[in-house]
Amino acid sequence: MATDLDGTIVRGDGTISPRTVAAFARVEAAGARFVLVTGRPPRVMPEIAAVFGHRGTAICANGALAYDMRTDTIEPLHLIPPPVLAATAAALRAAVPGIGIAVEYPDGNAADELFQAIAWDLDIARLGDAALFGQPASKLLGRHLSYSCDDLLALVEPAIGGLVSVTHSNGKALIEAAALGVSKATAVAELAARHGIGRQSVLAFGDMPNDLPLLAWAGVSCAVANAHPEVLAAAGHVIGANDDDGVAAYLEKLFP
Repeated sequence: MATDLDGTIVRGDGTISPRTVAAFARVEAAGARFVLVTGRPPRVMPEIAAVFGHRGTAICANGALAYDMRTDTIEPLHLIPPPVLAATAAALRAAVPGIGIAVEYPDGNAADELFQAIAWDLDIARLGDAALFGQPASKLLGRHLSYSCDDLLALVEPAIGGLVSVTHSNGKALIEAAALGVSKATAVAELAARHGIGRQSVLAFGDMPNDLPLLAWAGVSCAVANAHPEVLAAAGHVIGANDDDGVAAYLEKLFP
């Protein structure tokens, strides 16, 4: 069982309900495995790990990293090489003049001078290009406040789609890029294969375009009612909204 976090099991107020935590405990008690699959970087995952009692695994950065919630350790899975980072940034700047660029590393983040920081990134370090693109990264981010996420994605995908896998998760005017071919689906497929679990035995939940590859791959796919229109159209099932504990309600029926 693989689920997104924000907008899927995390409510609009930023909390995960006790009902949802209890539903995941039912999943484990029944002998099934669960994995959290998120665009979040590991540095903002400790509070989530605490909610779940520091057990289980999270796939972070849209498939680039694995975060062990028991030990607070990070395993790089698929990183963007420095030359590809630099080429992607150049293509982004050409396609969208004035775009700000940030980079997520396995152990931190940094940005250029144009990147407009919001929420988790307010204290972000500012680096020149040589340092910013000088080491492998889990994600490259682009933000331009003149565009919606959907419009920005449509604008940049033709420019960088051959270099990286680009998507969005409804961060404010933000697109997210992982290494080419890497997605939530590829990371969950690798994890499932290690445990001898076929795709038809995988149940996935999501709400945003970065969840689309996972929902397409999984044997059973569910979109919460508050999901992006493309996700609602692609999922096999539409369940209750995140604020109504839709995932928990669905799991309670599967694992009574």
